[in-house]
Amino acid sequence: MKPCLPVFSHIKRYQDKTNNCVAAKLLPGEFYATRQGEMITTVLGSCVAACIFDPSTGFGGMNHFMLPGDSSSSQDDSSARYGLFAMESLINEILKCGCSKKNLQVKLFGGGAIIENMSDIGKKNVHFAKTFLFSEGLELAGSDVGSIYPRKVNFFPSTGKAMVKRLRTMHNSTIQDRERQYFNSLKKKDTSGEVELF
Repeated sequence: MKPCLPVFSHIKRYQDKTNNCVAAKLLPGEFYATRQGEMITTVLGSCVAACIFDPSTGFGGMNHFMLPGDSSSSQDDSSARYGLFAMESLINEILKCGCSKKNLQVKLFGGGAIIENMSDIGKKNVHFAKTFLFSEGLELAGSDVGSIYPRKVNFFPSTGKAMVKRLRTMHNSTIQDRERQYFNSLKKKDTSGEVELF
């Protein structure tokens, strides 16, 4: 397994036997970029993942954010949970590696309404992401967003290929429980009233 860029040393990577490649697994609030023929994978509920790549260089990455917009606490380790920070951080990392912004293409996934009795944070995430792309002049090459389903996304930055599986039947509540726990941890961190989730 080749080493990743130093900035991503905290990301879990493993050998994916199904796709015969190294895979980087993203959790909420993380992002990752590569040009090594790796796969980036994540599971989304109401979160959104943007897969951003430069077809001319084979370099690209994915983020996974849970909240739309920005936070004034952007020095916080968890600031990538916010869409603006997640999008800008991933794009900046891609540009630092020699890609041109005019060549970038984006695919968006997630934003499902998977938790009952909760404000539609998924819909807000999707709206934020599309508004951000429009304001930055970035091309939306594809998307699978909204609805009520969680999704598993596998993205291959070197080709721009993305595989999405809608998790229509679930044997347990792992994704919903994880999102509830993550939201609750965010509420505790955001004691200044920055975020209103429910």
